[in-house]
Amino acid sequence: MRKPDPFLTALIGAVLLATVLPCKGNATRVLEYVTDACIMLMFFMQGIKLERRAIVHNMRNWKLQGLVLACTFLLFPLLGITLHTLAPGLLDSTTWLGVLFLCCLPSTVQSSIALTSLANGNVAASICAATLSNIVGIFVTPALVSGVLHTQGVWSAQAITDIAVQLLLPFVAGQLLQPVLHKWAHRNKKILSITDRSSILLVVYTAFSHAVVEGIWSKLDFKSIAALIATDAGLLLLVLLITLFLGKACRFPTPDEVSLILCGSKKSLASGVPMANVLFPASVAGFIILPLILYHQIQLFVCTLIARHYHAKHISDA
Repeated sequence: MRKPDPFLTALIGAVLLATVLPCKGNATRVLEYVTDACIMLMFFMQGIKLERRAIVHNMRNWKLQGLVLACTFLLFPLLGITLHTLAPGLLDSTTWLGVLFLCCLPSTVQSSIALTSLANGNVAASICAATLSNIVGIFVTPALVSGVLHTQGVWSAQAITDIAVQLLLPFVAGQLLQPVLHKWAHRNKKILSITDRSSILLVVYTAFSHAVVEGIWSKLDFKSIAALIATDAGLLLLVLLITLFLGKACRFPTPDEVSLILCGSKKSLASGVPMANVLFPASVAGFIILPLILYHQIQLFVCTLIARHYHAKHISDA
């Protein structure tokens, strides 16, 4: 039996800590400044780590890369809007915003690559797809959020400034310094991973502190959380089935099929949490990221099972 993922355990711990001891008063303002600095550091490091060469070398497989982007930024939003239209009363309005927000996010990087490797898939293509998805997401996600959620306020002057200062400029700076710092980042990737995850935990704690003060747990009972888990799981299942169908229809070799399924079905917690913090008021950010936190854990569990299935199939066919 596998041990629980330490990061997922810490993520739950951050939510529980915010529930029991939410940050209040002057401490909240200080924590918000620290959180903003952490977000900038995260996107700076992302700029250093995301290799442009990986994109250039694998863009020749344009059909696979195009389908991953289409699943990430077109299929997900369409499914989210459809589910909301068919069952608007399944979740409360703010929770639906969170579900629609996660539909607009880019794919993951680390877990997509790791699971593709476990499944004996096309690792190089997954590196390209995940990297390209995250670069595109910096520009596309805010526009999708504005369109899908009908929140024109997302494109307010202040929001555009926040996106530029906290997300875009640090990322561009990281890309510009990549030739100088990439080897250093590779040598210290374990330390940087801890830094990234600690930053995410801090942002989650801050967002949930606001949500607890706003009464998130009085508004979300057990039935509401169960409905949210079912919605997240149903969304993931639909995308997995569609990507599997697309891979078969395009007659992809098994390694490319694996890459499409495992990259096209993922949503990034590392990008989503700081983006929510930038795009939404502090009073609702905690509500917005709850569907993403749950989806993140569901996708890791289900996609690990899928990766193991492909791995076992590869061994049996060898």
